[in-house]
Parts: sequence; structure tokens; C-alpha cells
Amino acid sequence: MGFGGTFQQGLSGLNAAQRGLEVIANNVSNANVIGFKSSQAQFSDVFARAFSGGAGNNNVGLGTQLSGVQQSFKQGNLSVTGNPLDLGINGEGFFKMDSINGEKIYTRNGQFRLDDSGNVVNGRGDFLLGFPVDEATNRPLDNPTRIQIPQASIAPSSTKATTLELNLDARKDVITSPFDPADLSTFNNSTSLTVYDQLGESHVFSVYFRKTDAATNTWEVEATLDGEVVALNDDAGAAAKTVQFNQDGTLDTAATNGKFQIDLSAYVASPDGAEFSDAMPPLPANTFTFDMSDVTQFGSAFAVQNLDQDGYESSPYSGFDIGPDGTLSVNYANGQSQDIAKIGLFKFKNPEGLQPLGSNGWLATDAAGPELISLSDETAFGVIQSGALEEANVDLTAELVAMISAQRIYQANSQSIKTQDSLLQTISNLR
Repeated sequence: MGFGGTFQQGLSGLNAAQRGLEVIANNVSNANVIGFKSSQAQFSDVFARAFSGGAGNNNVGLGTQLSGVQQSFKQGNLSVTGNPLDLGINGEGFFKMDSINGEKIYTRNGQFRLDDSGNVVNGRGDFLLGFPVDEATNRPLDNPTRIQIPQASIAPSSTKATTLELNLDARKDVITSPFDPADLSTFNNSTSLTVYDQLGESHVFSVYFRKTDAATNTWEVEATLDGEVVALNDDAGAAAKTVQFNQDGTLDTAATNGKFQIDLSAYVASPDGAEFSDAMPPLPANTFTFDMSDVTQFGSAFAVQNLDQDGYESSPYSGFDIGPDGTLSVNYANGQSQDIAKIGLFKFKNPEGLQPLGSNGWLATDAAGPELISLSDETAFGVIQSGALEEANVDLTAELVAMISAQRIYQANSQSIKTQDSLLQTISNLR
């Protein structure tokens, strides 16, 4: 091997050290970039193949070359920001974005915001993709779409079921006089709750209890809506208003299941301000079930343990939450919430095969393998933490040490070229 090969070795070493420094410098310059994944330069030696009929064992290498730059997808630290649209992934997954150029981009950078249409976007304007939640089943649909957070008021929902858990005092006297809600002597106890009609209007629903037969532990149930007595029906629609209790104080289900029905549609306020709807066109039936199956009759004071109903009025948007499994829920001022989408996480068997795109994004490639999707509650590809961001996984201490090492390698290869040049000059000066 002549001096040309020797110079080539040193030159290849200089080039390799330079490329290594470029990779290190890129890591250091992105140390504060959210979701950045550091890279490592990989080198290989170079040999000239001689086909002289035999295997040589005295070949001297021709130097080194850059064989590849591999990114490290190890987890970065999560830092808390407090912004609910800052999303950090603790795990292996990626967010999927619909770029402004129509490309599907994968990223670990969870710095999102809302645009003027309520879409969740990143700093470039790319749209975050998620899986809409079906209102009927409350489960995410199969195809990801752009996530848009609705900020309109929630529509009202009429009361469909009420639940009452209380104890009636077994020691109370029997009442025989006709029921009159204005006369306290015509009932033993009462309680009230607010229910809602089809328009979201609230009504005061009051329930009254009258002990009518001590021998059979029978109580009569009466009800009023906004002060007007209303009819109670059983599950089949027949008039019913009594419950009976066993000797141990539990409800006698052989006599009644303790469930009554009331039709609210007859009590919706009319547009002209009338209290009831006699002058209004008929509305669809708005029947709700009044459930007393957990009422007891013990020898203790009257006490209400639970009084609940499922209706609500229209209410303005008040914010949103994002759960660890990626479920995005919209909240309203009346305390209601609705799941609107699930932010799925995407994964590849070989993430190192993804094509870097810049701006903390990657494109799918055949080398990365097929796209895998996680929508399970087990969050198989990672947990999404709202109000936090994943920092770059750059180890500055290690990078600075590697920088010093690359500098030494550069200097050593420079010295190799210098030495070879000195030898060449010596030979050239021979007389």
C-alpha cells in the first residue's frame, strides 16, 4: 500500500469524526426541543477486496466510513406545564397528525392548541387525529378523524329515571283522612327533588308517604309536580300508589316492585307562560320511572339516604379533560360531561425505520413495519398525561463527553496525515 492509501485512511478518519461531531451537535442543539429523539452516528471499517485466488490475511484497511445514523426512541422525562392541551406520552406510542400538506405524520411532541374552529392542532397547524366516540355506545369508532372540541351549550335531557333510598318510620300512626299536600296531617313524611322535561325546564317533584294499614305494613305514595297532584302508574301503565313491607322492614316485592311511572309531557310550560300545557300541541311522551325499590320500613326515624335523577337543563361549555387512556371529555357548567373522542396511540415494530421529517415528525415507511393502534383501556402503547410534555431524551453530559472524544479522534487523524506527509517529504528529499 502506498502513501495514497495512507492519506486516505487519515482523511476518512477526519470525515468520520466530522460527521460524528455533526450528529452530536444536532443532539445538543435540540436538547430543549419537546419530543426530540437523539441520534447516534454508527461507523464501519473499509477494506479493499482482492480476488487473487486466495483469502488474504494481511490486508490493511482503508479507513472508516459512516454506515448510518440511528435515532434513539428511549423515553424522555415528563415535565409538568399545567396546560391541558400539553400532552406527554409515557410509553412507546406516537400521536398521529393530519398535516397541512395532507401527509400523515407521527410525533411525540404534544404541544397542542385550539384553532379558531376548535380543532386540536400543533404549532405548524397540523391536525391531531383521534377516534370519535359513538354517543349510543360510548365507544370509539374505527376510523381516526380530526379532533374538534365543540364549545356550544349542551342540549337538555329530560328526566328518565329517579332513584329514592330512604327509611319510613315503622312506628308512625295510620292516616285515614284524604290526602292534601297543603295539610301536614294527611301524610307522615315527604321529600322533593328537581326533575327536567323535554325542553330542559325544571320542575319540583315531591313525594308524600302515608301509612294506611299497620297490619299489612302498607303505605300510600302520593306525588305532586310544581304543587299539582299527579297520577302514579305501575310499569304496565295502570294506576298504582301503594307499597308494602315485609316483617323485616324490606320491600314486599310480591306486592309491588316499588317502581312508578309519571308522564312529564303533560306538564311542560307553554310559550304563553301558562303553568301547564293544555293550550300547547301535544308533545311526545316523557315518562320517567320513580324507583322506590330500596326504600325500607324500620323502627327508626324517617331518613333520606339518596335522592337522584338523570335529567339536566341546557348549559354552556366550561372546559375539557383528557384522561390517561386518551379519552377527551367536554365539561359543562351544569356538571355534565360528554366523551367526544379518544386520542389513540400508534406504534411501529421498528420505529428506527421511520423517516425523519423535521419539526419533530416522522413518516411511516416499509422499514418501520405496519402501523399498530392502541385504543384499549390498558393503554398498551403508553399513558397520555395531560398538562405535561416529554422533554428531549438528550443526555447532555454524555454528548459533551462524546464531543471531546470526537475532537480527540479528529486531532489524531490530523496527526496521522501530518506524519505521513512528513515521511513523504523525507523520501522525496533522498539524494
